[in-house]
Amino acid sequence: MFRIPGFAAYWSAYTVSAFGSYVTTLALQVLVVATLHGTALDVGLVSAARWLPYLVLGLVVGALVDRRRRVPIVVGSDLGRFVLLSAVAVLGILGWLTIPLLLVLVAAVGLLSLTGDAASQALLPRIVPRTALLPAHARTDQSDAVAQTTGPLAAGALVTLLGAASAVLVDAVSYLASAIAIASIRVREPVAPRAEGARLGREIAEGLRWVYRHGTLGPMAVGTHLWFLFNAVFGTVFVSLALLGLRLSAFQLGVALAAAGVAGLIGSSLAPRAGRRWGAGRAVIASNLVMMLGWAVVASAPLGLAGWPVVVLLCAGQALYGLGLGLSNANEMAYRQAVTPDHLQARSNTTIRSVNRAMIVVGAPLGGVLATVLGYQGAAWIAVAGILLATAVLALSPFRLARHETAP
Repeated sequence: MFRIPGFAAYWSAYTVSAFGSYVTTLALQVLVVATLHGTALDVGLVSAARWLPYLVLGLVVGALVDRRRRVPIVVGSDLGRFVLLSAVAVLGILGWLTIPLLLVLVAAVGLLSLTGDAASQALLPRIVPRTALLPAHARTDQSDAVAQTTGPLAAGALVTLLGAASAVLVDAVSYLASAIAIASIRVREPVAPRAEGARLGREIAEGLRWVYRHGTLGPMAVGTHLWFLFNAVFGTVFVSLALLGLRLSAFQLGVALAAAGVAGLIGSSLAPRAGRRWGAGRAVIASNLVMMLGWAVVASAPLGLAGWPVVVLLCAGQALYGLGLGLSNANEMAYRQAVTPDHLQARSNTTIRSVNRAMIVVGAPLGGVLATVLGYQGAAWIAVAGILLATAVLALSPFRLARHETAP
């Protein structure tokens, strides 16, 4: 893969940003609580501000990105995030930062992330041949897995040593490095001519029709939306189950979460082989079943079990989850991009991502409600049933026969 011109720069930019994002996620939470003396509600509002642009402007941004060259958009969004996160760090260090101002800055960063993600995902098929999309996504997934395993530990160390505000500056610099790497890419970027009188609304509708009327892409999108809904439910329940139900320490919870990253690295390494042998559809379906098994292991953890024995059990469940996620993501992304025409790449990406983010907004509080009504384990079993439903949608649709080599 690294012999393909431009891919090494793309991968480098992706990797450094992935690590930086873990630092900012933790640093902002500590900044709100410890420095700005905010509440849990304030932490939730800051998190929501990050995703709000995806819900409100996702479809619009996708259509606008499809009208333009992608490299300048990615570089511009990276530089914008560098400036905004640097402002957060400087204001925090000087003591001038407030929670309302932080909400505005985080929402602006979220808008630039939406734009940059749409352009970055649409740029990859212009850098690598469509036949190489599967191994390309496997490489970026490996970066994600390593960042998931080591990122929180590095973030905790940086926040402890430098302080929350200064730690945000680390992520800001990562976006500057990403912008420099992307700017070095030399790739042909044709801009599809727009039909005379074409309007933004029509272009958005074209993207929606492409995704949801496609014989295999439509069922895959619906299955992905359901997965994000119940993954958000499970994510909320898992943390509460571990800390409150099983009375684990934060360190023990971190160990269990790290198991998903280690197994995810293995899964992403095996993803190209699984996709070529089984086909994209069967690989994603099998991956969902592996994740469901991991969730079932967590849901079955006895509340009377305590200490490191239960940590080992949770590690096993999280490892299965990470393995399935690593196997799935590269196959899903590669197939989606391979079947999508170049002029619809950004719209296809933001359409699916925007609905996925909406599922997170719904699923996270739903997990809390279910845990309150049914208990932690009852809510976890609802999530297990939900991923089974998402898998059934894929298995009973034409997507089960989807293969990478048959994508145009």
